[in-house]
Amino acid sequence: MKPVCNSVSVCVPATSANLGSGFDVAGIALDYADSLVFTQDDSQDDSQDDSQDDSQDDSQDVRVIIHGEGEDSLPKDETHLVVRAFRKACEAFGLPRLRFTLEAHNRIPQARGMGSSASAIVSGVAAAWAFAHNGDLNKQAIFELASSIEGHPDNVAPAVFGGLTTSWKNGDEFHTVRYGVSKQIRATIFVPNFTLSTQMARQALPEKVPYADAVFNVSRACLLPIAFGDFGDFSAFANYCNSADSADSANSADSCDSCAKTTLSRNDLLFTATQDAIHQTYRASLMQPTWDLVKALRDKGFAAAISGAGSCAAVFYEEKSQATEEANNATNISEKIEKIAKPLLSGCDWKILHVKIDSHGVTASRA
Repeated sequence: MKPVCNSVSVCVPATSANLGSGFDVAGIALDYADSLVFTQDDSQDDSQDDSQDDSQDDSQDVRVIIHGEGEDSLPKDETHLVVRAFRKACEAFGLPRLRFTLEAHNRIPQARGMGSSASAIVSGVAAAWAFAHNGDLNKQAIFELASSIEGHPDNVAPAVFGGLTTSWKNGDEFHTVRYGVSKQIRATIFVPNFTLSTQMARQALPEKVPYADAVFNVSRACLLPIAFGDFGDFSAFANYCNSADSADSANSADSCDSCAKTTLSRNDLLFTATQDAIHQTYRASLMQPTWDLVKALRDKGFAAAISGAGSCAAVFYEEKSQATEEANNATNISEKIEKIAKPLLSGCDWKILHVKIDSHGVTASRA
């Protein structure tokens, strides 16, 4: 099969997995992306076929140019993760071995818990799909192959589909469900200057957790789609939920006296949904500055969590439109978060990112 185009541009978002309670299953896409361009080498012999000598030197088959994150540390040859994923995907989609230049503009921090490896794999697989087929990306096919390469789908799913996802593996098959996220949800990401390998973070976890802790996390993880969900007027939704527990009651959300006392705000529910008892405390000593930051923010009622395996901290909140005079005079939530965090940021060089939630996932264009 010959490629259908000469060049493919891919944009893939960063992700935050676990979200506190959803260990190894939940992930969300962040509006903070890497952009990559894959361009076939014009000098490639179009007459080559799949029977070419496997012993040939592969060193000239790819040229890698990196700007931004990882430009001084990532490999610039066939061992680059994007290139490896691209090669596997080309084979899966029926393409020959291509000579190409990869130019990557990286924004996603490496080994910080923002899904850099998943994003790299997704970009390679998506590019191969776009070279092999016309039309829109087949995101289901990209998700399945990228998950098999990565080995777990919690970061891959939001990178592919955008929004909030819950993912799982059944035998050899990977599956995911995507949920829409309110446009008012924001994230503040604290990126420290130290890395943490996923392998080290895994090794810190116990083989078993107490039954009560497991139940605790299940109850909180079930709230994630509601806490992040796109329900329009969330206050009306919350009122409805609180009044609907009495099926035979004639009281509406407006007339139920208990609703005013029990209704949770979006930020209250985000805080509860991101509680965790089964993984973060076990890893805390590996990233103590991050964990201290998470605890300080949660002590003030903010939905803070370790992002992925770490070392980033993520804080999720609803930033309502400032339509009233009272809101205009109020301190911005992101400013409050930075104020709480400031005393804890002197120990290392932190980068602070204020981002929206990505709703599109991976995109690609051909030239």
